[in-house]
Amino acid sequence: MTIGILGGGQLGYMLALAGYPLGLHFRFLDPSPEAPVGRIAQRVTADYTDHAALEKFSSGLELVTYEFENVPVEAANFLAERVPVYPPPAALEAAQHRFEEKTLFKGLGIDTTQFVAVPKPAELNAAVKQIGLPAVLKTSRLGYDGKGQWILRTPEDVEKARREIPHVHMILENFVPFTRELSLITARSRTGDIVFYPLVENHHRDGILRLSIAPAPRLDPELQQAAEDAARRILESLNYVGVLTIEFFEHHGKLVANEMAPRVHNSGHWTIEGAVTSQFENHLRAVLGLPLGSTATADHFAMVNLIGELPESAEVLRVPDAHLHLYGKEPRPARKLGHLTLRAATPQRLSQSLSTLPPFFHRPEFCLSAAFAYYASIRA
Repeated sequence: MTIGILGGGQLGYMLALAGYPLGLHFRFLDPSPEAPVGRIAQRVTADYTDHAALEKFSSGLELVTYEFENVPVEAANFLAERVPVYPPPAALEAAQHRFEEKTLFKGLGIDTTQFVAVPKPAELNAAVKQIGLPAVLKTSRLGYDGKGQWILRTPEDVEKARREIPHVHMILENFVPFTRELSLITARSRTGDIVFYPLVENHHRDGILRLSIAPAPRLDPELQQAAEDAARRILESLNYVGVLTIEFFEHHGKLVANEMAPRVHNSGHWTIEGAVTSQFENHLRAVLGLPLGSTATADHFAMVNLIGELPESAEVLRVPDAHLHLYGKEPRPARKLGHLTLRAATPQRLSQSLSTLPPFFHRPEFCLSAAFAYYASIRA
């Protein structure tokens, strides 16, 4: 049984590694001849809109999924006429357009930020009058890891952004003074069964995820339930199949939905070592209609992204219960090259493991100070 995957980055790489023990085979399509999956699976190098290549790619596949949410919906629809595609292209389309995404949240009764469309730069001032400052201006399509976003705090910021922004459809959102950022990873099978992982606390710098702590510290069961309720509404409204990630802000003890990703997610990498069934295996189970695996976890985890450069592997692996994952990418600034997962039986032991990481990790960009502050408050 061969699964087709659109996108050949590290998420696809980890999907394949999760699928091989299940007896699955994989074929990837990615425009880059350097996509990491070429080391472990058949890779078709072609543009996502190349219909001839898509036709050839789809031949003999059981189904198609994707590891990259900016795959053109046109490609997903083209393939859906030839082979099952999960998650459904309609979910991909909703997640790709921030205005439509926020409209979906609002229509389902899920709390989200105030927002207004900005079809062209000339309409920015009117949008600011409606939303107020501070606000966040984003391109409606594309953009990830902080790209395509402007934080507007003053009238001068608005004027500067108006001169800089591209002539594309944008969205202006009210700035939420959140306490922290959280994400929920969930999976829904072709049979309609749903499983949820615990909420995870995420720390970003320069718009890029640097650190995830799982389960999220100070996790109120009511907060977990609220996240699951919101996710269930989205999953069922879209007849969703596969793993879905929803990112939330916590504000005054309540959740505010920020965005969703129709795929496995960086903040769920800890599940490889940390859950009975990883997000990657559960995605494959879901799209194949197999029984979903348990998401239970008994320990505490920290996942640290390796951005732009790599530490010495031997130094990292000296740390007790450290698990290192390298993606086989050439280093360059702001590029995700790998991740490290630490596992511990208690929060205090996790704090100790974080503190024993080599000096490479104790720079501000790794955001470890946030974890230390929390664990210090537990000890106090």
